Amino acid sequence: MTTTAPPPSAPPAPPRATRTVTRPGDRIFAGLSRGSGVFLLVVMAAIAIFLTVRAVSAISKDHTNFLTTFEWNASLTPPSFGVAVLAYGTVVSSIIAMLIAVPIAIGIALFITHYAPRRLGGLIAYIIDLLAAVPSIIYGLWGALFLVPHLRGLNLWLDKYFGWTVIFSKQDPNSAPRSLFTVGILLAIMILPIITNVSREVIRQVPKMHEEAAIALGATRWEVIRLSVLPFARSGIISASMLGLGRALGETMAVATVLSASPQLSAHLLDPVGGTFSQNIVAKFGEADEFGRNALIASGLVLFIITLLVNGAARFIIQRRKEYSGANA
Repeated sequence: MTTTAPPPSAPPAPPRATRTVTRPGDRIFAGLSRGSGVFLLVVMAAIAIFLTVRAVSAISKDHTNFLTTFEWNASLTPPSFGVAVLAYGTVVSSIIAMLIAVPIAIGIALFITHYAPRRLGGLIAYIIDLLAAVPSIIYGLWGALFLVPHLRGLNLWLDKYFGWTVIFSKQDPNSAPRSLFTVGILLAIMILPIITNVSREVIRQVPKMHEEAAIALGATRWEVIRLSVLPFARSGIISASMLGLGRALGETMAVATVLSASPQLSAHLLDPVGGTFSQNIVAKFGEADEFGRNALIASGLVLFIITLLVNGAARFIIQRRKEYSGANA
């Protein structure tokens, strides 16, 4: 009995080239997104060019070193301007604010997300949101009328027990505590809601599987937070801290209301001396002549550069830490 082989099957047809169809809505959205990015770069470049042109005009006429002179006096002939005192006051008050606000903000965020009952956590989150909406001038008035009088006892206590550190020694015990230390405390209260809200949202994004795996291995609640939550949320917490630092560096009205500005550079943080860039600009811009305004704009350029350096350093830290945080897992 003979069998016949089946006829050979026809070769498969070559795949047809697929044609990607771009919808008009996609083209419009891509154009708007690209235009928004370009517009942002144009705005940043315009600000930098404006500050640089006006700053060069003032620095070229200054008879002292603009970066190291501990004086800001437009009445001299020729005028004398320097940003050393302003840079010192801005950086020191911001560091004090960060040292106070960041640990408290992280603690509040962890309490809301991992310890507090749902209703209590929601109430605390609502209060934090309200603090973020308070205008700066309100913080300044509260600081001048309430915080400053009530810090006198704390300043005397710090001078008595920690005056040997020089930082907390008070030269004049009778002077009002309108100092960089007071400004740092006020700025810490102001940036606390920003850091807390962002950190809270970042901590909530931690995968539940990470926490459940740690619990299954017998980890305590603190070990779960230390080993699973904080490593994953580290980059976001750094970003939240940098947002708070940005506000601390550029805060104006609250600092101007509380600080007794003085063109002196002192390591005694409890003395009413020093100043910040923003406070000096808002205090002297109205009465300054054209040259003085250019000098104030030059100080604003220095603050602009400091802010860019801080943000750049933050981005560098985030990129270095991101691969170890587990966020890309």
